[in-house]
Amino acid sequence: MPSFSYLYVSVLCMILCRGVVAHADQVAPPQLGNATRNGWADQHSIVIWTRTTRHAEIQVEGFQFRQVPASLEFKIRDSGELHRYMTDQMPEGARLEDMFGACPGFPGLVRLIYHPLGKPDERILTEWKETRAKEDYTVQWRVNGLLPATEYSTLVEARPVGGEMVTASSNGRFRTAPSAEDPASVRFCMTTCHDFLRRDDGEKGHRIYLPLSTADPDFVVHAGDIEYYDKPQPWAWTIGLMRFKWARLFSMPRNRLFYARHTSYFIKDDHDTLKNDSWAGQVYGRVSFEEGVALFNQEQFPSRKPRYHTVEWGSHVQIWLLEGRDYRSPNRMKDGSEKTILGAEQKTWFKETLRASRAPFKLVFSPTPILGPDRPNKKDNHANESFAHEGRELRTFLGDVDGVVLFCGDRHWQYASVDETTGLWEFGCGPGSEKHQFGWKKGDRRPSHRFLRVDAGYLSGEVTSLPGSAPELLLRHHDVEGNEKSRFVFQGER
Repeated sequence: MPSFSYLYVSVLCMILCRGVVAHADQVAPPQLGNATRNGWADQHSIVIWTRTTRHAEIQVEGFQFRQVPASLEFKIRDSGELHRYMTDQMPEGARLEDMFGACPGFPGLVRLIYHPLGKPDERILTEWKETRAKEDYTVQWRVNGLLPATEYSTLVEARPVGGEMVTASSNGRFRTAPSAEDPASVRFCMTTCHDFLRRDDGEKGHRIYLPLSTADPDFVVHAGDIEYYDKPQPWAWTIGLMRFKWARLFSMPRNRLFYARHTSYFIKDDHDTLKNDSWAGQVYGRVSFEEGVALFNQEQFPSRKPRYHTVEWGSHVQIWLLEGRDYRSPNRMKDGSEKTILGAEQKTWFKETLRASRAPFKLVFSPTPILGPDRPNKKDNHANESFAHEGRELRTFLGDVDGVVLFCGDRHWQYASVDETTGLWEFGCGPGSEKHQFGWKKGDRRPSHRFLRVDAGYLSGEVTSLPGSAPELLLRHHDVEGNEKSRFVFQGER
């Protein structure tokens, strides 16, 4: 029989490794099974997100979803029979909360406590907020008045509605951006294309988060397709099934811990908005495009309106985060000056802020390629013929702005390419697991490619400068274990 001290140490180790502190009553809800996420950090503000749950951990002993093939998916989805959306995918008598991976929500009260790291005497406590079913038990705080270039510690506490005892708490961290006059070094990482079905570390989640954590980036960009509604186990034909997928993905320990402890920017794409190649007016099962947009923008991720944004990370780096779904024209629309992915308002803002930027390195993060090359059968981005007019417009404009480097998600291979006409560079970071690698033929290297690796991994970047010297941008592709696979160095203007 293990001693009390042994059990105490074992539980403590588990708590510290997972980043979620459960109190003496391990089963008492509300818990914080999804921990916290953050978004939209700048020098003085950030948005913190959390969700109250029934359990502290992912359900690992539940029922498995039935294998519904794609051929039946189409028939069931378009039948309009709502009861089939659940019964055809689950064992008889099973509830959604009984399924493997479930992390059901539960009502509660939550508050946020934060302070500069190592300075608990400067902590700030928010008022308690109640979580409700209509928002999937999620809560957000927009935190203002922060110091630039500062690492902060966060603690979210949960307690029952009408109760006083705290039942769970979750620790997190984030960093604010340096001021625009600060010649600070900056490290960042970028990833794309993750989902539960193609995870590569069992119930723990994705292996890629171990080397990403070791890299200790100042910020990370997830460039979209974070989850896939239109993939099986389950096909997410309802808001409830979509919420189930988000809760499941971010209750896996590796994923949950990483985003609780790193400054993050989340960009959505088609699969985590509604379905493949989606646009306004479409429907997937019982969910409209507009409902899918609201679910991502306002509920499941830190909110901001509009969702396009630019942030100066010190004097050498400015980043742009583009919104590729909210304003786009239908893919089937005839190409021309009126057809757009960015929309008129975002495009005007994008051009004006780029022209006004003083940063030597202007890093543009897009959910889809602007340069490519891409497969000829794709019809949803600027690198192919479907949006060729706006693609040429953007490449011509960007080619006239010094220091622009493009970064894109969505593609399931890694590449670096150059547009010979404008001199623009674009980097594709690759998918988040080797199970998610597909779409480009190995060895099919085009003239514009400067690097091609048809495999999974992520991209890292670092901007440094010595006093009196021009800043330097180092970009590297890595595999899912963190091993370096490419290296590119760019010199900036003083």
